[in-house]
Amino acid sequence: MFSEERVAQMAAFFLEKRGGRMAYIKLIKLLYLADRSAMGKWGESMSGDCFVSMPQGPVLSQTYDLICGMESSSEAGWNHWIQGETNYEVSLKKPVTRDDLDELSDAEIEILEDIFKKFGHFKRFDLVKYTHDHCSEWEEPHGSSFPICPETIFRALGKSEEQVQAFVKQHNMQTQLNAVRSLLR
Repeated sequence: MFSEERVAQMAAFFLEKRGGRMAYIKLIKLLYLADRSAMGKWGESMSGDCFVSMPQGPVLSQTYDLICGMESSSEAGWNHWIQGETNYEVSLKKPVTRDDLDELSDAEIEILEDIFKKFGHFKRFDLVKYTHDHCSEWEEPHGSSFPICPETIFRALGKSEEQVQAFVKQHNMQTQLNAVRSLLR
């Protein structure tokens, strides 16, 4: 289930590492790569967002809508941490410490650290090109968008068919549990 608070904290982490400001397309790619990495490691997304192919590469659907201002933000969510800037950039509203990122586990922070170490130095459109060239789950949507199934990501990450089936089963169970949780709130 999508957690705006978690994805906002993931974004805040990357923005803090980058000095507080970043092109939103670069942030979108870093968030995608982090969630993709979590999928490969645990079979689960950190954000709970849906993966989609768009013309500029793979993205997290609801996160993209938040960054672009197409979806309203909850009180403790995106707008609590991040603000839009000119030139298609976003910035932190306040400095961030590890203690502020209470929605994220130490293992998740390690993934974010690793992704920033590998890709934080990329220029925005070099990162777009990287996702086009190295995320084989992405397919050119020709001006539109369409979903990327979790099993496609698992296969793109080189998982065996047995692992793919186990991760898909786990993913489906987690999705059902999240749906029940949301009904109980």
